[in-house]
Amino acid sequence: MARGTSGPTGPSSEEHTRPPNGADTHVAHRRLPRLTLPGCWGALLLACLSFTPSLLPRGGLIQGVICGIAAAIGYGLGVLTASVWRAFADRGSRAPRHWAWRTFLISGLVLLAVSFGFGQYWQYRIRTLMGVTDYSVPLAVASPFIAAAVFLVLLFVGRGLRRLYRWAARLLDRWIGPRAAKGVGWLLVVGVTYVVVTGLLLDGFVSLANEAFSVRDTTTEEGVHQPTTGARSGGPGSLVPWDSLGLQGRNFIGTGPSAKDITHVIRHPAEEPIRSYAGLASADDAEARAALAVKDLEREGGFRRKNLLVVTTTGSGWVDPAAVDTFEYLSGGNAATVAIQYSYLPSWISYLVDQSKAKEAGRALFDAVYEKWSKLPLEKRPKLFVAGESLGSFGGETAFSGEFDLRNRTAGTLFVGPPNFNTLFREFSDHRKSGSPETQPVYQDGRTVRFANDPAAEIPPPGKPWEGSRVLYLMHASDPIVWWSPGLVFSEPDWIREHAGNDVLRKIVWIPFVTFWQITADLPFSTDVPAGHGHTYTSEYVDGWHAVMRPAGITAPELDELRKIIAAGG
Repeated sequence: MARGTSGPTGPSSEEHTRPPNGADTHVAHRRLPRLTLPGCWGALLLACLSFTPSLLPRGGLIQGVICGIAAAIGYGLGVLTASVWRAFADRGSRAPRHWAWRTFLISGLVLLAVSFGFGQYWQYRIRTLMGVTDYSVPLAVASPFIAAAVFLVLLFVGRGLRRLYRWAARLLDRWIGPRAAKGVGWLLVVGVTYVVVTGLLLDGFVSLANEAFSVRDTTTEEGVHQPTTGARSGGPGSLVPWDSLGLQGRNFIGTGPSAKDITHVIRHPAEEPIRSYAGLASADDAEARAALAVKDLEREGGFRRKNLLVVTTTGSGWVDPAAVDTFEYLSGGNAATVAIQYSYLPSWISYLVDQSKAKEAGRALFDAVYEKWSKLPLEKRPKLFVAGESLGSFGGETAFSGEFDLRNRTAGTLFVGPPNFNTLFREFSDHRKSGSPETQPVYQDGRTVRFANDPAAEIPPPGKPWEGSRVLYLMHASDPIVWWSPGLVFSEPDWIREHAGNDVLRKIVWIPFVTFWQITADLPFSTDVPAGHGHTYTSEYVDGWHAVMRPAGITAPELDELRKIIAAGG
């Protein structure tokens, strides 16, 4: 049945150009995707807006992908708007005049060229703010072609789903009424699409990734060796075999400052830090791994140290060396750290699919430590600290119910680069003092919980007492992990209007649909920027831990030297 005529599925919802008469042109026209003029205008508008800046610098490949996705969304919105307009006007589709297409093509070339030029300028500005030097001219030139390819792929997928809907509606029309057939047909298509994407594609991808990274987890990086001291898991007398620690566990246990390294910085004798860890292969579940790690921590003498740190790892079991190294330096080596692994998957995949495992691991580890710690005599208890970066902060939060629970059960907490969905982070931010920015919220006058972009500067609110246990959130204004949220699709967040942070371009604006995909595209590259930007935290840990721990006897020159050591990778 020809387009634009009535049939079981009703009139066509698209306007398209009609080919000239003739068999050859008809065949050629059938091979090419037929585009509607309203849809093309929508695609052009969102494609141009996709060149506006986001938090991080974008290369040509990512810009092309974002532009193609935005164009596909714009095309769909244009088609939908035209359909709604025709419904109110009570008329069918009409072929556009030839001058309308010429106007679109000329306008499109001009608008795309101008948008591309501004986009390159904005990307240059962001790279300058962050000190990024990598830039590929060929990929930048290729970005429009990448965008066109992405747009066409998404267009064909959308039209494939539409054909599936029409087929289902025609089939159902034999047994039920036309309107019911259309409704049930849409429900069937949506349901099948959801099952295919989440049940087959996503689960299949996660399964393959899990298998691949589980093999990688058995390897050991060059330069990492089994400890010869009993003060670390996997060493002599340890309850946790070295081979069971996993790749990141061996990195954590086999590296870090020695007593000699710490002595060199603090200028007085230091102790050898204690580190305890349990990998996925060390025990069957999170509770068992936590119990094993705590038992090994007790064997090592961790509960007899002055400072005890509970770290919730990221997906693959990674512990940021900057976090623990700094803690050990500022403790003078009189410290013990414990952590467990809960997944084989790297952080960016765990961020999407392993949130429940992070929650389970964070709660299990802290509860296991706290149970042993709370039974010690008051005068023999070490100071109990908690830390976590990225998904680790999410897992670390889950052991606590709120501000006073953090205050009463810890000596201090440092959460870094918290994902926007963190429960306590959102609670503290959403209930911040009126007038305080989302990028540095003030909660309850900062009596326990505070936020900092740059902990080397004064942490707001200035002049307010910060007594007892301190909880500090570190978050860069340019960190997409902190600011990404599904809500970006339809609502403008406060942080965009605030233009806070000296590495965030003031030209950034919120655009429905577009901003969501821009920030989404920033996520995989959030650590591919220099330290101090995006999701790359290094020397900030020195000032962050110094504010939380308040160690005695650490001088300004020693802090300067420590910042350089941590920035250089320990």
